[in-house]
Amino acid sequence: MAAPNDSSIIAVVVIETSAPTRIDLAGGTIDIWPLYLFHPGAQTINAAISLRARARVESRSDARIVIRSEDTGVTVEADDWKELRDERQLRLLSLLVHFFETRGITLTTSSQSPAGAGIAGSSALNVAVCAALADWNRTHFEPEALLQVAMNVEAQTIGVPTGLQDYRPALYGGIAALELEVDGVRRVPLDIDPGDLEKRIVLGYTGEPRNSGTNNWEITKKHIDGDRHVFECFERIRDTAASMREHLTRGDWDEVGAAIADEWENRKRLAPGVATPAIEALIARAMAAGATAAKVCGAGGGGCLFCYGPPPARTAIAAALAAGGARVLEYTIERHGLTRG
Repeated sequence: MAAPNDSSIIAVVVIETSAPTRIDLAGGTIDIWPLYLFHPGAQTINAAISLRARARVESRSDARIVIRSEDTGVTVEADDWKELRDERQLRLLSLLVHFFETRGITLTTSSQSPAGAGIAGSSALNVAVCAALADWNRTHFEPEALLQVAMNVEAQTIGVPTGLQDYRPALYGGIAALELEVDGVRRVPLDIDPGDLEKRIVLGYTGEPRNSGTNNWEITKKHIDGDRHVFECFERIRDTAASMREHLTRGDWDEVGAAIADEWENRKRLAPGVATPAIEALIARAMAAGATAAKVCGAGGGGCLFCYGPPPARTAIAAALAAGGARVLEYTIERHGLTRG
């Protein structure tokens, strides 16, 4: 048999990226523009974790576009990127491919985060896909410019403003504060040993996707319309985030727990729907096992919660959550953000 002609062999080009999810420790929701502008000193505190979202872009022998989500089992196909503007399935991924005007690829995505977990899985996936498509197009974006694309396309996807905090853990990793000021947004890495935090936090998935216990758009409208209760809730959220940062950097671990407890109470005052009977039952189990504080991740109403306590109680807390029907998620705090290859 004759050897194939070298000119008939088409090399397959593959680009792979991944980005971490996060645990939000304090300051959630206040990161939505323009809410933080009314609360001087607003900030959020979060930690990137090793549950990653992944994107793979592979060249095709034709100009068609195939988008596959391994998590949902959904596939979208198009002959041209222009067709994806109005695609309803895999909406975020379709709009990203449309923005980058990409053709001749198969885009495959997956995430280690459970569906609707509230640990910013969609933001991590967004960042990973943006980076992969930018690399495919050989277009250089500075990190903050890439973040802007991710944030704006997600706003197009969900139809309302997005928060600012979730993209930074995906891009940069680590434990950090995000300072939200009139003259700009600044990420400040916090000098904390990740192990000190890991051994005090147990992350559990309730088994039910979050049902948006916090409706961010409704809260934003109420705030702008002058709702005094909402305004005061955000004042407490701001103050608790400042306290959390101070105690974390000092290693005052008992006070960190107190700040987490305050954050949970602030969250429930802002939107009672963040707590469900199932979540409260899991928290009660964790407290009986030695936890000193707990809160849901993200918008609540389901998804993940984390329980905080002294290191010797960590195993018992994890067992209590599992006995209550939660899925305990193994993780480490991720020092690295977006990765390529």
